[in-house]
Amino acid sequence: MTNTTIETHNLDQYGSAALQWTRAQDLLARESASKDVPFFLNTVRPDGRPHSVGIGAVWFENALYFVSGPGTRKSRNLAENPACTVSVRLTGMDLVLEGDARRITDESTLDRIAARYREAGWPAEREGAAFTAPYTAPSGGPPPWYVYRISLCAAHAVATTEPGGATRWTFS
Repeated sequence: MTNTTIETHNLDQYGSAALQWTRAQDLLARESASKDVPFFLNTVRPDGRPHSVGIGAVWFENALYFVSGPGTRKSRNLAENPACTVSVRLTGMDLVLEGDARRITDESTLDRIAARYREAGWPAEREGAAFTAPYTAPSGGPPPWYVYRISLCAAHAVATTEPGGATRWTFS
């Protein structure tokens, strides 16, 4: 999110200050890639119906990345329409990220993301423009797995611990 303008909208109706985007980023950096933190990707099927599935995601270099087999419903949906949301419950914050998911094929970027996943305990390796590993999530499809990056356009958060609040951020 280099050179990004962030507009903050306080949604709290009880007088709490707007949440800081850095609070969400810090939580994402600390808690993503954990098997104990549930991320849910929401895409749109070609007929317009929603599709939601759990994913393993990692916040890295100020962006959210995830993997998916090319034949999975989520990958097929993203090939038709990259618009998506990702929902996650972090410590003290429920967060929804909105944006477009695009496949990453740059080998040096893939190498850095694979290293981040390995640090978190998943033994991902780059093979060409995708990842392989001895295992992945049951819904990931067979290897190789594509790597996607979400370009954020907005995010919403509700604090579940003090300091409380509800905030929407837009990114341009």
